[in-house]
Amino acid sequence: MGGGFGAEFYWDEHPDCTVEAVSDLRAERCSHLMQTYECSKSYGSLEELIQDRNVDAVAVFTGAPDHARHCIAALRAGKHVFCAVPAATTLEDCEELLATVKQTGLTYMMAETSYYYQAAISARQFFKEARFGEIFYTEAEYYHPGLECLWFENGKKTWRHGYPPMLYPTHCTAFLVGVTGERLTTVSCLGWGDDSPVLKGNAYNNPFWNETAFFKTDKGNAFRVGIHWKGALCGCERAQWFGDKMSFLMESPVGRGPVIVKAGSLTETDDAGFIRQQSVLEDYDQPKHWETDLLPEPMRHDSGHDGSHTFLAHEFISALISNRPPAIDIYEALAYTAPGIVAHKSALAGGVQMHIPSFDP
Repeated sequence: MGGGFGAEFYWDEHPDCTVEAVSDLRAERCSHLMQTYECSKSYGSLEELIQDRNVDAVAVFTGAPDHARHCIAALRAGKHVFCAVPAATTLEDCEELLATVKQTGLTYMMAETSYYYQAAISARQFFKEARFGEIFYTEAEYYHPGLECLWFENGKKTWRHGYPPMLYPTHCTAFLVGVTGERLTTVSCLGWGDDSPVLKGNAYNNPFWNETAFFKTDKGNAFRVGIHWKGALCGCERAQWFGDKMSFLMESPVGRGPVIVKAGSLTETDDAGFIRQQSVLEDYDQPKHWETDLLPEPMRHDSGHDGSHTFLAHEFISALISNRPPAIDIYEALAYTAPGIVAHKSALAGGVQMHIPSFDP
C-alpha cells in the first residue's frame, strides 16, 4: 500500500506474483496503483486491505514514522510484510516489531535500495572472493539537499518536516553491514543546524539539517556516515570500502569512478621527499547486474535507485516461495536501522559515544 513510492516496484512483472489489491488513503493514488499494476481491487485504508483473505503479503510504503505500526498490524493480520525504509524510528518500535515477527513466524523484509545498488552487488562479490583482504575502514554518504520541498503540502506540514537525518540511516549503513555482515556497536555523532525558521517547530524537536557519525563495528573497524540535507552538496548515495589489499570507490558525483585501488609493490616520493608505497588505480567497468540471470527475464531492466527495485521485489517473492529468510530480514533491517536511532541521540547529546543495542538472535 502507498501509491507514491509503492508504484515503482514492478510486482506485476514477476512470474510468481499477482497484485491482488492496492490501497491508499488518497483516491488518486489508489487509481495510480490500479493502473500501474493492472489491478481491479482497491481499498481506502490499510486496515481494510489486511482483512482481505486473498492477500498473502503486503508491501508498506507509508510515512517513515508509521512503518513499524503498519507492519505490526499487517503481521498480526497474518500477512507477510515488505516495507520501505527505515524499519522503525525508535528502539522501542524496533523491539516490538522484532517480537511480532517472532510471534507470528511470518516473513518481514525491508526494502533497502542501497543493498542492491550495482556497486554494492559488486562489492559483495569482491568481499566473498576475499579481494579486499581486510576491510578496515568504510565511508558512506547520503547527500540530498533540497528535501524541504517535501516538508509542506497545501500549507500543512508533512511527516518529513524536520525529520532527523540519522533516522533515515539505512541508505548508508547497508553499504557496510550489507556487504561484510558486520554489526555497528558504538557511535559518536555530531549534528549541524543553522537556526533556520523553516526547521523550527518540527514534531521531532530536531535542530539538525546534517548529521555525521563515526561508528565502530564488532570487528573493531571504523565506519564514517554522513547524511546531509542542506549545503553546497552534490547529491549522492555512495560508499568507499578500504582494504589492506584492495579498495573500491563508487562513482563520485564530481569526479572519476568507479575505481579499484590495489596495494602496489612500487614506491614513489611525495612532495616533501618522503618515500611511500605507490598504489595502482584501475577504472572499474561497473556491470549492469540487472541485465543478468540474477533476475527473472521480465524484470531484467533498469529500475529505480540504480536498478535496485526489481532486485528487491524479486528477493521478497523468491524468499516466500522458497520458505527462506530474505536477504534483508528483520535482523538485517534492525542492524541497518537501530544505529541511526542511537546516532541521533548522540548528536542531541553533543557527540557523546553511545552503545548500539543488538537485536540479533
